[in-house]
Amino acid sequence: MAVNLDNLWMPFTANKQFKASPRLFVSAKDMHYTTDDGRQVLDGTAGLWCVNAGHGRAPIVSAICEMAQTLDYAPMFQMGHPKVFEAASKLAAITPEGMDKVFFTNSGSEAVDSALKMVLTYHRAKGEGQRTKFIGRERGYHGVGFGGISVGGIGGNRKHFSANLMPGVDHLPHTLSYEHAAFSRGEPEWGAHLADNLENLIALHDASTIAGVIVEPLAGSTGVLIPPKGYLKRLRELCDKHGLLLIFDEVITGFGRLGTPFAAQYFDVTPDLMTLAKGLNNAAVPMGAVVCKNEIYDTVVNAVPANAIEFFHGYTYSGHPLAAAAACATLDVYRDEQLFERAASLSAHFENEIHKLKDAPHVKDIRNLGLVGGVELNPRDGAIGARAYEAFLHCFYESGVMVRYTGDILAFSPPLIVSEAQITEIFAAVGKALRAVA
Repeated sequence: MAVNLDNLWMPFTANKQFKASPRLFVSAKDMHYTTDDGRQVLDGTAGLWCVNAGHGRAPIVSAICEMAQTLDYAPMFQMGHPKVFEAASKLAAITPEGMDKVFFTNSGSEAVDSALKMVLTYHRAKGEGQRTKFIGRERGYHGVGFGGISVGGIGGNRKHFSANLMPGVDHLPHTLSYEHAAFSRGEPEWGAHLADNLENLIALHDASTIAGVIVEPLAGSTGVLIPPKGYLKRLRELCDKHGLLLIFDEVITGFGRLGTPFAAQYFDVTPDLMTLAKGLNNAAVPMGAVVCKNEIYDTVVNAVPANAIEFFHGYTYSGHPLAAAAACATLDVYRDEQLFERAASLSAHFENEIHKLKDAPHVKDIRNLGLVGGVELNPRDGAIGARAYEAFLHCFYESGVMVRYTGDILAFSPPLIVSEAQITEIFAAVGKALRAVA
C-alpha cells in the first residue's frame, strides 16, 4: 500500500525513525488489528488504553452511523440535543454516589484543564478566590494542555515549555520504590505514609492558598505505578482536613480497567472531581468528560443570577452528537456484556501470567492491578529506552502482539473482552522477546 508519509507530523513519535520503517493498521475487529501487509496483530494495549470494549463493535458503529445521518452537529452553547443529555445520565448512573454532574470535553487533556478551571471557579463562588494553587505528583500524566503539563510530573513533557507553565503548582513525590515494593502483586504494602508529604506542602504554601490536589489513582503513562495500600484514603483525609478539592484523573483507570466502573470505587475513595476520556465511548469518536460532586455544581450555578453564564468555559465540539451516541452505545455494551465484571474475573490470571516474567532476562520490576500491568527492564548503558523499543518491535513483528513501551517499561492494558488464552499469548510473546533482545 503506497502512502505518502511526508506531510503528517505524528504525535509522541520519533518521526524520522517511524517513517523509515512505518507500521500501519488498516482495520480492526474485536481483539485484533490488521496491518497494511495483511498480518493480524493481537491488541495488548486496547489501542492506547482506550478501546475497552474491543474493536469494531457493531452496536457502537451502528449508533455512530445512525447519528451521522440524523444530526451531524449541534452547538452546545445555549443549545443542546437529546443524546448528550442521555449520555450524561447513563454516565452518572455508574459514577460514585453524589457525583452526578457531567461536563463533556473532547479528550483527557481538555478534561484536566476543565477540571482545574472548575476547582478555581468553585472556590471563587465560595468567597475563597485566594485558593489558586494546585498540587500534582511526580511522574503524573495529565495530558498535554498547559494546565495538564503544569500539574503533571513527567520531565520530558515539561522541559520544552517550562518557562510558560502555570505558576503556583507543586508536586508530591511519586510512590514507586524498588527497595520496598519491587514485584508487588497488586497494591504494595509499603508506601501509604508518602501521602503525608501533602502536609509538608500545605505547611509550605498555607492551606488557604491551595485549591486542589490532582493524582492518577494508578499512574499509567509513566509506566504503571500502583498506589500503596491506604495511600489514596490518606490523601482524601488530608484534603478534607484542609479544605482542598481532590481530583482523580481516571482517563486510564475508568470504565472497567480495574474491574469496577472507576478506580474510585475499587479503592473506596470518592474524589471531588474525576477526569475521564478513552473508554468513555470506546475511543470511537474523540470525547472526554469531567464528573464532579453535586455540591460543586450547585455552588457554582447558584452563585450567579438565573440568566447569567456560570462557567465561562467550553468547546465547539463539547457533547458532539456522534461522540454522545458512541458513549451511550458503549455504556450499554459495558452493562449488557458485564465487561467490568469480566475484567475483575480475569485479573488473577492476568497477574499470574505477567509475574511469570520475573525471571526473564533484563526484568527489573513487575507491577499490576486489574487488567493493567507494567514490566520494567534494566536499561542499557547510555541507551535508555532502546531495550524496551526492541522488545516492542519483536512482539509486533515476530509474535503479532502489540504492547506499549515508555522508556524501558513495557505496559499492558488489553480490551476487557480479552480471553485467558490471549492474556497468556501476550505475555508469552513478551518472554520470547526478552530472551531475543540483548
